[in-house]
Amino acid sequence: MEWTGARYADKPTVEVRTWIAAPPEQVWTLVSDIELMPRMSSELQHVEWLDGRTAPALGARFIGRSKHEALGEWTTTSHIVEYEPPRLLAWGVENPQNPTAIWRFTLEPQGGGTLLSEWMQMGPAPSGLSFAIDRMPEKEQKIVFVRMREFEANMTITLEEIKKLAERARPAGEARL
Repeated sequence: MEWTGARYADKPTVEVRTWIAAPPEQVWTLVSDIELMPRMSSELQHVEWLDGRTAPALGARFIGRSKHEALGEWTTTSHIVEYEPPRLLAWGVENPQNPTAIWRFTLEPQGGGTLLSEWMQMGPAPSGLSFAIDRMPEKEQKIVFVRMREFEANMTITLEEIKKLAERARPAGEARL
């Protein structure tokens, strides 16, 4: 990710991609298991479905508990805003009409496997990062840039872990290379 000078109001985004030697349906099983995500993240500590749900569906809600050395601990409620198995899963954080962030996984069949993308957008609604920006408005662009780099690094790790799990779990009868 290169320096963009973006401000929070610009709704900055970051996207990470990887190719996985497994079909989209197999990768989808991992991506759609949000309770698996804390195992792949140093920041996300716990995820729990709400309203008796046990799997994603359009409008389903879940709580995420996160922890960051500089930002502390916090809990958010996310809402599934896009759901097209086995191709697309997205959620808005807090208010789905005016989220503090949007996160999205996209799966595309490619070359006998899956091109998996993880994308996120900061804002448009204020988030915990907004408090740091309000305290140091002259450093807003640097604060946004540093946080986006952290998201990019964590997303890269998440996709690497999904890739390992998906490629390790080959369908029965398929030879391993």
